[in-house]
Amino acid sequence: MTGPTSLPTVAVIIPNWNTRRWLPGCLDGLRAQTFQDFEVVLVDNGSSDDSVAFVQAEYPEVRVEALPENRGFAAAVNLGIVATQSEFVALLNVDTQPIPVWLNALVAALDAAPPNVGGVASKMLQLADPTRIDNAGDTFSWYGSARKQGMDEPAHGYTTPREVFSICAGAALYRREFLQVVGTFDERFGSYLEDIDLGLRGRLLGYRYIYEPAAEILHQSHGAGTPHARYVAWMMRNRLAVLTKNVPLKLLLKHLGTLLYGQFYYFLAYKRPWHALKGWGGFVLLLPYLLRQRHEILKRKRISDTDLEALLSNALGEIPMKTLLRSKVRQLLGKG
Repeated sequence: MTGPTSLPTVAVIIPNWNTRRWLPGCLDGLRAQTFQDFEVVLVDNGSSDDSVAFVQAEYPEVRVEALPENRGFAAAVNLGIVATQSEFVALLNVDTQPIPVWLNALVAALDAAPPNVGGVASKMLQLADPTRIDNAGDTFSWYGSARKQGMDEPAHGYTTPREVFSICAGAALYRREFLQVVGTFDERFGSYLEDIDLGLRGRLLGYRYIYEPAAEILHQSHGAGTPHARYVAWMMRNRLAVLTKNVPLKLLLKHLGTLLYGQFYYFLAYKRPWHALKGWGGFVLLLPYLLRQRHEILKRKRISDTDLEALLSNALGEIPMKTLLRSKVRQLLGKG
């Protein structure tokens, strides 16, 4: 890793909340990187386990920035971004294990890319089965659904660099200049879809993103341990927030039927009706803020509505609605 008096090329920022069990795999993986011109900043979200003490004792090269309480992924990584000055910013979930060439591959890809490429997506492999993809870039649909490209597919099918709609911030490299122009992560999102929101804001300004297959990293999905009920509420709120905040009214109206279908679909799919309703209520409370942000974002938009419409997918790619409805009816009748 870089010396204490030099400005590193990359700042690796890791948000942490009571996930001490994952820290050795992640931090040992960083120690083994072939690219060493980086610093590591662990942003602790008010952990009550011994995460901070463990890192300070076992990984003294890691700088710790501590928040007094859990303020979510967005606030944690934003603190890390502000606390560093590197040319590139790498974001890394704590439940990951990077292979030795991971960071070198990301830096090489972004160095070689044109300036309008704002970030690079990693080849995220499933920790339990590294022969299968966890995430090879993100998509976002008019249903409001974010999808991990390649999830559960054989890893050998994702060996070619390509452009993606957006990148998963669980293992990504961004240009700092991109973050300065587009802005950092929206802290009102808390956790989940804040990277889709950032990616879409960048797209509106003409930025692109690429996937780099040589940047392999193992990931335990949802290893950070967010309770499922909270996950449902945040997702129901945030998928509506992304669309409301970033998409012109003409396109929202054109795809309104699809959008509403998506909300009803996930209301059934999550099987947490109270928390789904709580998420919708949270969206209503957030609406004044979203509309203010929307005005500023769309005022700067540089791409056409036609190009924007083509960026969002028309695929839901989940369990068919008929299957969900049958399951719900059986549940109501007490048959399973």
